[in-house]
Amino acid sequence: MARDYFKFQNIGPMKPDSYKDIVGRIKNALEAARASISSFVPGAITVEFKVGDDPITEADRTANRVLREALQREGEGWLSEETFDDATRLDYQRVWIVDPLDGTREFVAGATEWCISVCYVENEKAIAGGICNPATGEVFLGALDQGVTLNGEPVCVSKCRRLSGAVVLASRSEVQRGEWDRFKQASFVTRPTGSVAYKLARIAAGLGDATWTLTPKNEWDIAAGVALIESAGGLARNLDNSAIRFNQECPRLPGIVACGPHLMEEVRRFIRGLEGVQRK
Repeated sequence: MARDYFKFQNIGPMKPDSYKDIVGRIKNALEAARASISSFVPGAITVEFKVGDDPITEADRTANRVLREALQREGEGWLSEETFDDATRLDYQRVWIVDPLDGTREFVAGATEWCISVCYVENEKAIAGGICNPATGEVFLGALDQGVTLNGEPVCVSKCRRLSGAVVLASRSEVQRGEWDRFKQASFVTRPTGSVAYKLARIAAGLGDATWTLTPKNEWDIAAGVALIESAGGLARNLDNSAIRFNQECPRLPGIVACGPHLMEEVRRFIRGLEGVQRK
């Protein structure tokens, strides 16, 4: 059947019980992508640079190709960091948003904080996601109607109620640039971590209490992590506290705040107090 038929039909949302198939598809795709790049050696791979000095390797391209073959079906759009952004994705209610290798700088450096990130979006909402860190063997999977697992075991977000003493996962590159120096006297513990997708996955699994970035991110950076956090009972919002909507014409977001359900208000108050942050 022609692709255009699906583009303009109001096919409606999937029934919740069908998300089991979606999660299964994500799991299989992550396994295939991980296998496809297993021969590439982190820290010993040729790196090229895109516009803006963003690194890319043959591992990024390979994983992207394998993920698309495993995930996308007729009637579904596609948005990936490593694929030309075809605006026809905007005609679809169901879209895959993928980062084949989030944390390429860490991968190139031989660090362990990089991952493969996959999200299924329906009607602009992150419904299901999967994040795989091949270096650590961690696989995070979840959907809104199923909860989240880490290597097959159920997990959930932190129940932490106070920012004081909380563990906040910070962008390692932002820390290295000195952007987190202003937090040195804060009452929370700052834990530098590479790959924004990996940080969000760890928040979803309760392996940290909160994370935020005050710098813009692309949809593919955060989509899977948002799906996991919300599926695990947590909250993920834009800096102005608005809901995050995916598959937008411009896939650039101003920043993100993510945490367990009891911390959001205090985290938002803290961030609003920072100079230069737009207030709602």
